[in-house]
Amino acid sequence: MNAVFDATRTQLPRTRQACAGDLLSHSLKVTPETCNQDVQNTFAQNKSLISLPVVETGRAIGLINRNIFMSHVSKPFHREIYGKKSCIAFMDKEPLQADEAMSIEELTFRAVASGEKAFADGFIITNQHGDYLGMGRGMDLMSQVADIQAEKNRQILHSIDYASVIQRAMLRQSQSVLQEAFHDAYMIWEPRDVVGGDFYHFCRYNNGWFAAIADCTGHGVPGAFMTMIASSCLTQALEMYGPESPAQLLACVNGSIKSLLGQFADAATRPESDEGLDAGFIWFNSDSKTLTYAGAKTSLFYITPDEDQVQTLDGVRMGVGYIDSPEDFQWKNSELKTPDDTLFFITTDGLIDQIGDAKKIAFGKRHIRDTLHLCKQQTTKEICQSLLAQFNSWQGSEPRRDDLTFFCFRSH
Repeated sequence: MNAVFDATRTQLPRTRQACAGDLLSHSLKVTPETCNQDVQNTFAQNKSLISLPVVETGRAIGLINRNIFMSHVSKPFHREIYGKKSCIAFMDKEPLQADEAMSIEELTFRAVASGEKAFADGFIITNQHGDYLGMGRGMDLMSQVADIQAEKNRQILHSIDYASVIQRAMLRQSQSVLQEAFHDAYMIWEPRDVVGGDFYHFCRYNNGWFAAIADCTGHGVPGAFMTMIASSCLTQALEMYGPESPAQLLACVNGSIKSLLGQFADAATRPESDEGLDAGFIWFNSDSKTLTYAGAKTSLFYITPDEDQVQTLDGVRMGVGYIDSPEDFQWKNSELKTPDDTLFFITTDGLIDQIGDAKKIAFGKRHIRDTLHLCKQQTTKEICQSLLAQFNSWQGSEPRRDDLTFFCFRSH
């Protein structure tokens, strides 16, 4: 393969409607005859390459995601078994494809409708006859949306309001799982602005459930972009590894974000992006009544029915993503046998770091421990509403510093 990889994005003129063709970049591509060993070598030689289109007789027939492909070939004996076979075995056969004349607005709606993979993997751009022209990146699409909407304040406000609808729609499935999987659980999610940088993710499985609470860099639109990226990376990690090792999932999301944002330790110059997230990932095995937790700068509070003291499972003091987070960093799992009615609580730092009170100090963790101790017989909804009331009173006339997200649940 002798194609040249060019990720340069064309600067758009402002005198016409932006379209998908403006996001076109001419990237490396492969054919169905390309073997998996060649694909692996291509990814190894091009660290910034997120995905590879598979093109046959001028038409794109699929897209190979770097992370998913590398996870397959890294398994024992997979290289020997699949190395010389066609690369189509590991490609996505239904990637998002867009005509070069498609408007950015329509492309955005289609990208959201097609799922998070369009933002993580990118999308294929064709001419009006369906012939392959090149690739478009999800980051460029999101950046273009922001550029266009920034032209007029009214358009910005309208866009942010609609972005809030999209962000809440992306969380709707997790809300449904939350209602179905728990007999007593409650969630508070309040963006500081119309949209925010906190997100949550719930999945139900035959033998338990998975939960994630995360705080991405930034607020408002930049923070919301990061939630889309991080949520997409988490979805891919769950597909590759399953839910039972939260520490492994944190490591996978860390690598994916660093790859997507070009945060490489061996970069010649310091990357422009230093975004990432703090998070707590939970796996609960309903058969063994065992909770497994891994946190990145995030702790899980809990109190058992027969104890008075609130305890914590502490996270590791290392964020996910970010320039200074090692690419190969490994978080750790903490396991806990949970008697029925054990009360758990997890929060992003928007609750803990809020300045308020007459002394103008942070809300802190003491209010959390005291409330869990005093109110442990109450429902999780009552506990969360009590904490929210305390928080609002504490904040007083001080400006809200951050997005606010916390989650309380009982084991059963």
